[in-house]
Amino acid sequence: MTPPPGWYPDPRPPHQERWWDGTAWTEHRRAPAVTTAAVPRPAGGGSGRGRTAALAATGAVLVAAIVTGALVLGTGDDGTGTRTAPAPSASEPSEPAGQSSSPPATGDPSRVEDQLNGITFPLLDGWVRPKYVTEDDAVMTTDGTYDCPGDGGVCRHGLVLSRTVTANDEKSPEALAKGDIADAAEDAFDHDTLDREPYGGMVSHETVASGPVAVAGRAGYYVRWRVHTAKGPGGYVQSLVFPSSVGTESPVLVRYVFDAGGEGPPLADMDRITKGIRPIGDAGTGGGVGSSIGPPD
Repeated sequence: MTPPPGWYPDPRPPHQERWWDGTAWTEHRRAPAVTTAAVPRPAGGGSGRGRTAALAATGAVLVAAIVTGALVLGTGDDGTGTRTAPAPSASEPSEPAGQSSSPPATGDPSRVEDQLNGITFPLLDGWVRPKYVTEDDAVMTTDGTYDCPGDGGVCRHGLVLSRTVTANDEKSPEALAKGDIADAAEDAFDHDTLDREPYGGMVSHETVASGPVAVAGRAGYYVRWRVHTAKGPGGYVQSLVFPSSVGTESPVLVRYVFDAGGEGPPLADMDRITKGIRPIGDAGTGGGVGSSIGPPD
């Protein structure tokens, strides 16, 4: 069971509240509502010392609550910051602790579900559901972490993200994939969200593959780059775009980030994951590079 829709403390940054739609974080944020606990006065007005003690007790409760919240939203053992379930705000009922805001598990332990976009992904050997990942739209990561070769921090050998394209009115999967690949490379291998260079910066890149692709029975497009970095073996990024089969059929963008070299996941996993993407509830609709592509339904 996941928390119901509502305003909750934002995992990043925690001093704001963010709208949880029941399955995933949205981009709606607000300043947290502040409530002041009323301090009862003793009969007959009481003494200043009594009121001071009551205020001190109330302050202790508030400090304890803040410390508890800081522990929940603090960094994990790999230093990247936890992605725990949204803690209830003052306007929401309490929910059991320990929920996760990462993609929920489906009934099939070998698949990960993206409810917002109405698709599931195959969870291949060596891949796990995201834990302690700063990206809200992460679908899966490779198991384990390592020290980044550049400006410190913790890196992973593989990452897959899934998001809905809403920034513009462009609907062409080809145009969107070609327009996203440079941002995907920079986000993965140039500067991180703290303006560090985990790989010493991106030096160069080349396109190694691109073209039409069938994804979950829909006609999509992908672009794959080989990225060279100042430190470490560099890696590969891929931007894959296809129309959603739910709602208004908004374009779905899937980003793949793989380390190069012997420690990175097999490059063929990009194709295996793409081929295994399915609409929720339709295990027989697949796709993949080289599959027959027909017009969208």
